[in-house]
Formats: sequence, structure tokens, C-alpha cells
Amino acid sequence: MSDQEIWRLGAAALANKTRSGDISAAEATESALTRLDAVNPELNAVVAPLHDAARARAAALDAAANERGPLHGVPVTIKINVDQKGQATSNGVPAFKDVIAPDDAPIVRNLENAGAVIIGRTNTPEFSFRADTDNPLHGRTNNPWGLHTSPGGSSGGAGSAVMAGIGALAHGNDIGGSLRFPAAANGAVTIKSGLGRVPAWNPSQKAERGLLAQSMSVQGLITRAARDLHLAMPVLIQPDPRDPFHVPLPWHGPRASGPIRVAVTKSGHGFGVHPRVEAAIDHAAAALRDAGYVVEDVEPPLLYETAREGYRALMGEVKTLMGPDIRAHGSDTIRSIFDTYFVEFPPLVGDELLHALARRSHFARAWSVFLDHYPLVLTPFMLQPFFAPGRDTEGRDGVVDALGTAIYSYSMNYLGLPAGCLPALLADLPQGPCPINVQLIGQRWREDMVVDAMIAVEDRLGGLSETLWDRMS
Repeated sequence: MSDQEIWRLGAAALANKTRSGDISAAEATESALTRLDAVNPELNAVVAPLHDAARARAAALDAAANERGPLHGVPVTIKINVDQKGQATSNGVPAFKDVIAPDDAPIVRNLENAGAVIIGRTNTPEFSFRADTDNPLHGRTNNPWGLHTSPGGSSGGAGSAVMAGIGALAHGNDIGGSLRFPAAANGAVTIKSGLGRVPAWNPSQKAERGLLAQSMSVQGLITRAARDLHLAMPVLIQPDPRDPFHVPLPWHGPRASGPIRVAVTKSGHGFGVHPRVEAAIDHAAAALRDAGYVVEDVEPPLLYETAREGYRALMGEVKTLMGPDIRAHGSDTIRSIFDTYFVEFPPLVGDELLHALARRSHFARAWSVFLDHYPLVLTPFMLQPFFAPGRDTEGRDGVVDALGTAIYSYSMNYLGLPAGCLPALLADLPQGPCPINVQLIGQRWREDMVVDAMIAVEDRLGGLSETLWDRMS
């Protein structure tokens, strides 16, 4: 492997080489920056490159040779809706382009404390609230598989960047699917952690977020390989006193005493399920059986009801707390999308919202009992191959395709359960190649168990990065 091809290494493989001294932090950083310069002009995934700062950081790491953290010299990107000291936390909104972070968010601090090198900041849609990535400040992000398919959102820049080889890890966040949508769109791997797992706070924020935003939104990473999550996620969950609700548990929980049961569902709950999505579930289920898991076709409880009520509750909070900013500072496009959201998901407000929040425990309890017997649940993520760019701007039908059918996604945010997402096949469709990802749901605070299962699937089915890079070259 030439110096310029170091960018091909995943986070775990690269960290082994930088920590041993086989590769310097400067070499790892320069290779990532070279890749960024080569492919980002067509992708617009990284909208704030940080070449000079990254080189200086790498040089400092190399100079401190005896202090090598678990991510020593590993290039990473940060999404533009999270504070990085001295950088704009614009959230894709022109009116916020001069909101300069006074300090680092916990996730940025934890990554840097572990030795990571931030090489740039990645794109997001306006207000980070779309399943696609485009905004009037930085423009559209493209999917490296082609212009026929969206890069997903809201961490679309992160998903596009990491799969194209720009950094070994890409930070993102997820309130209804914003880590998993880009993973699915780009054929990447991620885990949405459970409630309270990763400390979070933006020092630049002027007011506290709503209760549902606090309990549904999580910080995380998008990677090219599941094993990289076992390296990097323990870094992310390090405590930070600025998040008073952080749960200080170790990454690895107790080992299972016997074979782990996995419930499998392919139900569309009234929406159509594409044959390639069904095939992806079958492939993943077979891989888990081969790895020794006990896989059974079982329908989990109250999935559709949890999803719909949870997202209607979130829309009630969003309309009340974010609505004025969206009206004042949003583009015509984002205002129209939110108008359609409110039609598809009629907001719960007032007494209705309070009753819904009370019922949240009912849904969570049903899932807790179910997961006591089936610690893992294999589900579709999207019910159809990923949609085309701008689909959510095409009225209610577009919003249903892009978000309304994603019941397996935002239901897990409402429950606060961990949910991993990884590719199970590559569909060659008339419009072009489309990765098909599946989702693995786990018991509360057992992200490690989900990642173990994703590794088992990946070991048998393989990843998609090399195939993508061959197509890009």
C-alpha cells in the first residue's frame, strides 16, 4: 500500500499501525486529505475542510510519541451541527453561518482526547431535519454511488465522506434516523446508541432542547466496517459533566450464557416491501444462523403504533419550539417540507402530547419484555431501495417515501433503544447500484451485543467499500 492509499484502511487497522509507529499521524492525515481533495469536489460531503489545522494536529501527535490514544492519528470528520471550537455551527442555515462555537462539544473532546485528527466538517440539511442532504448555505451533497440516489440525511455529508474514503470515521447524530439513513444510502455501517449512552451538549446553544429532542437524539459514528465501532464507540461514551443525564456504563456488558435468540421480521405494516429488501433480510438472517445465533420469525410488539405516535409527539415539540426559527430563517423548501411533515404526522400538542409522553412507557415496557426473550431483532431499515435526491420535496407522496415509511427507524429513537444498520447486499437496479441495509435492534445499553451481531453478518456477507472504490476509479 502506497502512502497515498493509507486512506483505504479502516479505523481499527489504521490505529494499529499509527499506535505501533508503522505509520505516522502525519502520513495518515496527509493521505486522508489527498483523498478529500480528489473526490470531495464531486461529492460536496465536506463543506469546511481543515487542512492546516489537521496537519498541525498530526504533527503535534507525532511529537508526543509516548502519548498514543486508541484513535492516535485516525482522521475523522465532524458534522456541522455540532460544536467544534472556533468553527461555525451553522446547521445548514445561512442565518447561523456566523455562530462560532466557543468550545468543543463532548463528542469532539472525546475524539480528540483519544488522538483523532479532525480533517473537516460535513454537510447537513437545513436544521438537520431531512432524510436528504441539501441546504442553501453549502448546497447539495452527492452519493458516491451516483447521482441517481440520495446520500441520506441528516448526516448525509458524513455517510458520503466516509464511504468515499474521506476519513476512517465520520461523526453524525440521529433523532429519527440521521445516522442510519446515510448508512443505508451509502452502504456504510453505524449504530444509533441508546438513550444517555454518549454525552451530548452544544456550548453555543442559547436554550435547552425540548424533552423529546433530548431523549430521542444521540451522537454517533458512521464507519465502513462494524469492527471499527468496537474501537471507537468506547471513546465516545466517556463521561462529560456537561451532560447530566449521561449513563456511565462500560461498553461491553455480560456475555450471554447460551446462544442468543434473534427475532426476524419483514413486515411492511401496510407499506410495500421491495423484494431486494426481503432478500437482504434473508441474507442477514442466514449469516446470523451460520454464526450460531438462534433466528426465529417473530413479530415484535407495537412497532407501527410506537413509530407513529412517537413521531407525532416529536412533531408537536418541533412545531412549538423550532417552528418560529424555521419560519424566520428557513428557506421556502424547508418550510414547505415541514408543512408536509405536519400533514403526514399531525403534531400532538397540549394535553394530547402529555398523554402521549405518558404512553411512551407502555411501548417501552412491551419492548423490554420482548427483548428479554429475544435480545436482538433483525428488521428492514428502509422498506424500499433508497430514494432519489429531493424526493421529500415532492409533496406528501415524496415525504411518505422518504420518511413516512421509515417506521423501523424513528420508533427506536422514541424507545431509546440501540439500533445498528449495515449493508446486506448491493442491488443493481435500473436507475443504478443501490446498497440495501438491514437493521439490528438490541436490549437497552447493549450496543456491544448489536455490534457483535453486525460483525457476524459482515464476516459472512462482506462490506461494500472496495466495490464502491472500484466503481469510482
